[in-house]
This record gives sequence, structure tokens and C-alpha cells, in this order.
Amino acid sequence: MTMTSAAIQRTARQGLAAALIGILAGSPAAGLAQQQDAGAAVTTIKVQTNIVLTNVVVRDKKTGAVVKGLQASDFTIEENGKQQKVASFDFQSVDEAAVLNEKATVTGKATVAQLLNQDNVTDPKDLRDHRLIVMFFDLSSMQPEDIDRAVESAKEYINKKMQPADLVAVASLADALTLDQDFTADKDALVKAVGRYDGSEASGFAAGNEGGTTAGTGDDASSFTADDSEYNALNTDRELYAIRSIAKSLERVDQRKSMLYFSGGLTRQGIENQASMRAATNEAVKANMAIYAVDSRGLEALPPVGNASTGSLRGTSAYSGAAMQGQLNSNFSSQETLGTLASDTGGKLFTDSNDFAPAFQQIQHDTEAYYIVGFRSTDKRQDGSYRHLTVKVNRPDLKLDYRPGYYAPADFQHQKTEDREQVLNEQMRSDLPATDVTIYLQALYFRLADNKFFVPVSLIVPGSQIPFIKNGDRDKATIDIMGQVKDAQGIIVGNVRDTVKLALDASQQVQRKNIQYPTGFTLAPGRYHLKFVVRENQTGAMGSFETDLQVPDMKKTPLKLSSIVLASQRIPNTKKSVNPLVRDGVEWIPNVPHVFRQDQHLYFLYEVYDPTKEAGAVEPANSPGLTRREGGPVKVLTSIQFMSGGVKVYETPLVEADAINTPDRGAVAFQFDVPLTQLKPGTYVCQVNVIDDAGGSFSFPRMAMRVQPGAAVPATPTAPAAGASGTGTSMK
Repeated sequence: MTMTSAAIQRTARQGLAAALIGILAGSPAAGLAQQQDAGAAVTTIKVQTNIVLTNVVVRDKKTGAVVKGLQASDFTIEENGKQQKVASFDFQSVDEAAVLNEKATVTGKATVAQLLNQDNVTDPKDLRDHRLIVMFFDLSSMQPEDIDRAVESAKEYINKKMQPADLVAVASLADALTLDQDFTADKDALVKAVGRYDGSEASGFAAGNEGGTTAGTGDDASSFTADDSEYNALNTDRELYAIRSIAKSLERVDQRKSMLYFSGGLTRQGIENQASMRAATNEAVKANMAIYAVDSRGLEALPPVGNASTGSLRGTSAYSGAAMQGQLNSNFSSQETLGTLASDTGGKLFTDSNDFAPAFQQIQHDTEAYYIVGFRSTDKRQDGSYRHLTVKVNRPDLKLDYRPGYYAPADFQHQKTEDREQVLNEQMRSDLPATDVTIYLQALYFRLADNKFFVPVSLIVPGSQIPFIKNGDRDKATIDIMGQVKDAQGIIVGNVRDTVKLALDASQQVQRKNIQYPTGFTLAPGRYHLKFVVRENQTGAMGSFETDLQVPDMKKTPLKLSSIVLASQRIPNTKKSVNPLVRDGVEWIPNVPHVFRQDQHLYFLYEVYDPTKEAGAVEPANSPGLTRREGGPVKVLTSIQFMSGGVKVYETPLVEADAINTPDRGAVAFQFDVPLTQLKPGTYVCQVNVIDDAGGSFSFPRMAMRVQPGAAVPATPTAPAAGASGTGTSMK
């Protein structure tokens, strides 16, 4: 995303993986552990060459008015308690902004993906004293009436409240992240850009982009690759990746930026990568961009029995208050993530109001004037450590707003072996996520005994992010993996430390495939926190993934059901293992993103524990309980159905189990093999129907999945859990 006026000079290039822009609509937190005061609205920490910059807002303690006219000699800045010499100093105020030609803008680029590979502004004269605002419309989360409210408020601001110092850009997320209007002071251009969203102007949304290429290209078998773009197709973090991408594109601009984020609620589901939330927040902090989140649903009325957008209620929930409580919880959850984004970046959250004007007013108030103070750190270590900053002025009647620290750069190539191991451990302990290497993770659970579960974990790193070294006819690389599980008391109950060596010949084209690493933990029921760190050992780039994990206590559960495993591969594995994914000499490889090709088979695996015995069953003498554990008469029914747009398009035949077939765990195990040639490309909701007929209990878990057109060459994970897609067997 480039900025303002045709006279802007571009010199410093920025790069970002284009796959991050191929964000598709799919199924929809924790913020930075170091919470920031919401009043710190105009702050940034940057390391450019050897200069650290921080923006400081100075206000009178009594009146709250911005204090102008201070000099560099009035400021004292300390890093980790050591005083630093002020090397650069500047003051910017919108009152002093030069009026630009309102028609001046950067043109010729349509998408953020393209703009991220262009050069950014380096001439301070072009942006000095201006207010930079990005209006970001998350169309994928908003209903038509929400879009109308957001567009109306944006037009109201543009036509009546926009000031000469304001430079505004318009971006949107539908099927893809697009820049619909670059930074400009041209009100007509801005009104036209936002008018596309509610139909008052011609629509120009970008086409879908499953393949990770630039927007507007069609999708066929040749565009599909098994790289990180595959995972964006159903990535619940797509909005966070979009925010992170926009922030990164503005990182080289010293001025403070504000994002006005219109959203219909941001709900986290499933395995939530808390690292992605922190990464989006940290990228916004580095770019000096505060997020002002607006819940475009406005003031909502929540009927106790639901509205026309929900299905009919069953049972007594409508009369007991459970349905109403569920609606309130859901609404709060969708606002909580927006609030975290706003507070952690120095912005604010605006909810439960149909008047969005205060959001624009708050941005203008928070960005009216600020000082930019810079210094060259006397600490020359490049260890990636967190360094605390303290800024003071020589007047006691003033209040300062600034961010209290920054992370030093790290030099991987000059680290010794013990130092590299220390860096891994420090990253494991750090609250700030590592984001240079993308990680995807899935955690499942299977019962081993009444109070013991096995939690298989699948970790995936896109092969395109691992730099390989040529060694004859083979490409070689190594990655370090460290993982840790903590219980609710913060005690470590599980560890993983491994170095994976990769050696592949050129024909395997690993750069467009994935590295899948399996591991697992044996845990008791309870709450846990799981974190993994991955480092590639060529440049030292690292990535992290962390999430909260709930291992269920099934003692009081009417129907005891394991996780549902969706897989496209099963590979030979004759090693003895407690892992339930290894059975009958075959290991099931979970498909983490639930993205499949038409030429693949979709394998299901799940278990029902301790099903109810049918009436009249007789237990063996002197062996109470063995009828249930060793195959006594039970009646468990199951089937799987696929829905598209709320309509059932396919259902497997009903399967009935009349005996325990996994006696060591007291389980009925079900395995399904579904050829996908009968399903058209698209997104489906998959519902697994499980009924314990003898006990009168049932469960209907649902999950999203996507079917892509078939490819000529199957995309096979490379290491260490590799295997080709097979035809498998029929239902068991």
C-alpha cells in the first residue's frame, strides 16, 4: 500500500509472501500479554538501521490539551534504566499540514498483494503533519444492512468531517484483500470507493484466489498447490492476516496511522492460534497503526427465541433462559476480539450504537499532534531481547503517552550452538509471538483409560518458507521444533524437542509442498496451554503457535465421543504405539486445514466410548462390566452427511455397530472411506451423526471442509510423516 501525491519518491522495497493475500472466506483471543493503556494512541517503536524511534503524545494533566513547543532538551529517554542520547527529534501537528492537491493520489495498482511489493514513502515532506487513515471494511463478516450503516457513516465523514490534513485509503476483505482506493484527499474518489460496497457505485470485487496468485485469476486444477495458500481457504484467522498485511505495508512510514475497522464481529472458533492474534497486534504496533474497531451491527435487539436468521429452537432452552444466555455469550465473544485488537494497539472499540461518528472523531482527536523521539541504542547486542523504555520531560504538570518498549534485532548467523538453543527457549517463554515462519496446528483427543487421554498433535510448516541448500542432486535443510504443554497451574506436563533433517531431490518440488510433523501427549482431563516454536536453520527465522486446550472429562457425558479425524492419507506403520491414529499397521495422517482434492479419498476416524448395553444383556459370571468392555450387545448408529448452502447434497449409508471392536479402550471405532469424485468443488459443512440407540443419547458434531478440483500430481506432505493418497477400504 503506497501513499499520497504523485511527487512521492519510492526507494525502500518491502516483500511479503503473496499467499497471505490469497485469503478466502471460510469459518471465522488473546491479545498481547503486555496490555497497553488505551490512551497511548499515538505511539510506535521501530528499529531502522541503528535508530530506535518512539512517538510521544504530551498533554496537560489538568486540561488534557496537547502541549506544543517542547525541544529535544526537554526530553530524557532511558533503555533498561540506562540513559540514551536523543539522536533525532521532530514534532508533527495536523494544524501545520500543507494542503495537497486533493486529486493527487497513487494510481495504477489494484490490490494490496501488488502494492506490498512496491516501494514505500521515504521523503518526509510528502506526509509531514498529515493524518493517515485506513478505512477497512470486512465485508466477509457483515450482513447487507451492516454494510449500509458503515458506508453511510463513512460518506458522512468524507463529505462533512474530513479535514485538509486527512489522507484516507479504503481497503476491503471479501474473497480477497483489496485496496479499493489508495491514500488520497480526493473526496469524490473516496465516496466512489465506499459506494461500491452498498451498491450505490459499480461493484468491483476481486475474484476468489485459492491458488495464492494475484486476484482476478480463475481457479482450475493447475492453480492449486499444497502450500500455505491451501490453508488460507478455510483459515479462521483470515481477518487477522489481512490486518497484519495492511500494517506491514505501512511499516516504513514514520507517521502514525489509524485503521477504522468495520466488522460484523470477529469470532474465534476451534483451535485458536493466539499467536496470530498477537502477531497482528504486534505488526500494527510496529507500523505505528492504532485500530479503531466498529461493530457495524450497531444496536442489536436479541429476541429470546432467536431471529429469522437462526433455525428453530428445540427442547426447553427457549423457556429456561439458556437460549438467551447463548445469544449474549455469542455476541460478547464476537466483540471481545475486536476489543482486544483496539486496546492492544492504542485504539478504541465502538459497539452497541447506530451512530459511528464518534469513531471518526476519536481518530481525529488522538492524532492531532505528537513528538517523534529517536536514539541510537548503546546496547549493541542483537539478541532479540525485550528492552524497556522510559520517557520523561522536565515539567511535572505534563502527562506522556508512549509505548514502553521494543524488541531488539537478532543475528542468527553469528550465534553459537548453545546461544541458538537459548534463543529457542527464550522464544518459548516469550509473550511476543514469532511470525517469520507460518505454522498450522491441530490437536485431537482419544481416550486411553477412564482418566487418561492421548492428544495427537499435527504441526504443519509450508515448504515454501524453508530455504533449502543445494547439495549435489538433493536439497537439504533442517528445522528445529520445540513444544510445551502447561496445565492450569502453569506447570509443564509435556515437552517436545526435535531437529528434523530434510533431504529431497528436485523432482519432489518441496518448495510447493508441506512439512507435517506429528507428535502427541498423554494427559488427564483438564485445561492446558499448548505452545510450539519452529525455526529453520538457514536464516534463523522462527514461527510460533499457541492455544488453550481442553481435554474433556467424560464421566458425566451421556455419549462419550472422541475427536473426529479427517484425513486424505493413510501410510504403513507397524510400530507399536499408544497413538490411536496408528491401528492395524496403518497410520492416519490428519488433514489439518480440511482441504481436499476431488481425486482424493476422504477418510473419517472416530470412537464412541462405553456405549449403553441393550436391555437383556447378561454379564459373564464373576466379571462385572466385561460385557460392555469385551463386546457385549450394543447398538450404535452413525452416518456422515455433507451440506452446501444449508442443503444436504450427500449422505453415507447408515452404519450400525452391535459390539465393542476396540476392547482395550472400551470403544466402538468407526472408519469411513468417502471418494470425493461425487462432490463438486466448493465449501461444505460436514455433519457426523452418532446415536447410542440403547442409551437414547446422540451427538451431531459439524466441521467445515473444502473440495478443490483434482490435480494431475497429488500434493503429498514431505516429512517426517509422508505418504501417498490411497484408495483405502470401504466403510467399517
